[in-house]
Amino acid sequence: MAAGSRARPRATNIHRYHPISFVKTATEGAAVRARRERACAIAAHVPALWIATVGTAHASFLSGETLDTAADVLSWIILVVVPIVVIAVFWMVHVLPEKIAHKRHHPQTKAIQVLCLLSLVFGGLLWPIAWLWAYTKPVAYKVAYGTEKHEDYFAEIGEKVRSGQALPEEILAAEHELEAMRARGPLPPHMEKLREDIAAMRASAQAAKAEQAALELDRRRA
Repeated sequence: MAAGSRARPRATNIHRYHPISFVKTATEGAAVRARRERACAIAAHVPALWIATVGTAHASFLSGETLDTAADVLSWIILVVVPIVVIAVFWMVHVLPEKIAHKRHHPQTKAIQVLCLLSLVFGGLLWPIAWLWAYTKPVAYKVAYGTEKHEDYFAEIGEKVRSGQALPEEILAAEHELEAMRARGPLPPHMEKLREDIAAMRASAQAAKAEQAALELDRRRA
């Protein structure tokens, strides 16, 4: 640069600081704020309008004696029907462990039933124990008595055996249970009778099978 030359001034963005730009920005901000305030005011009045509309609809639907009658019926339902339903549901849920134990032929069903009744006294604190007990496999009971089934199970199988409705796998399972119990001591009379019935049924089935085989052999020889 020559020594005598003058330095040129740096260009600046003059319109950025122009008063008209400040006025324009302020105007736009005020417009945005005004729109937001109107939207907020409308949103605040919507619930009030909805409540007023619903109230008017209800007032037009029920009024006078009809409204009093509906209120009386609703109060009776709340005071009488709802407590009965709640108590019934509570009782059904509370005796559920007993039902499960009976269905699974748990040998300690009576004890689980007593625990369910005691749980009513203690505010349901013993109910989880009864629930777990109903699903627990009685290993110690089987070691002591040779079976994990309740006596009702053998009575049910006995009825099926005498009526001819017992399945082969059910008969086989009952026979194994009875033999395991007999190995540890004498069986009760009804279980001994069931064991004899199963033995007689097997002997009869084997005799019928042998007779059928003999007839088949004679037919082949002829």
